[in-house]
Amino acid sequence: MFRRDYILRMVEEMTQMIAKVFDLKKERKYTEALWEIDELLGKQFPLNSNLLNSLPTEEITDMFTIRDTVESDKLQSVARLLYEEGKIYSEFGQTDEGLTRFMKALHLSLVADFHGANNELINLPQQIQNMKQAINGYRLPLKTELMLFHYHEKKGYYAEAENGLFRLLEREGIEPEEGLTFYERLRKLDDQRLDQGELPRIEVDEGFTEMKRKIQLKSFGSSK
Repeated sequence: MFRRDYILRMVEEMTQMIAKVFDLKKERKYTEALWEIDELLGKQFPLNSNLLNSLPTEEITDMFTIRDTVESDKLQSVARLLYEEGKIYSEFGQTDEGLTRFMKALHLSLVADFHGANNELINLPQQIQNMKQAINGYRLPLKTELMLFHYHEKKGYYAEAENGLFRLLEREGIEPEEGLTFYERLRKLDDQRLDQGELPRIEVDEGFTEMKRKIQLKSFGSSK
């Protein structure tokens, strides 16, 4: 009960801060808006913006891991604050600073989801969608691309998962064998679920055949 009350209070404070930041951005008070986020980071977590943005995502995750258990609700809150910070930088023209924060926020959100974060706390699926839109057209780090591939499959976004799979294959971030097992899992689903995921069975079968071809070419190449 205490932990739930703490998390709810944390989210309430964050919601109030985001509303205040929105008003500051309308007044073009970007520095003050960044201060608000940094102040909340220091209040809720043992972090400040400079530290958060200097650490790799693995180390940030470790900071929110206790006895091998990721504090996923805290992590998704940190990711949301990073995303809000990224929006501020983007709005006053520092695109690279904004993009770096968007990518880190997306990765941490995916980690939080993977470790059982409460999706309703800050509407995590919508936040992930917003982060994806913010980085649309940019190449993700391989580790983030791989997590996004698995996230899309888990959520039933099969066409998006397939797109991610081929991006990973192009960058040698995944083996064709894993692509084959992906299509094997999809082939076990009924047509309605595949259609809902915007990947009809005929395309699943085509993908399955393509993965077998890639595996054969790989085996042929290694046997030379």
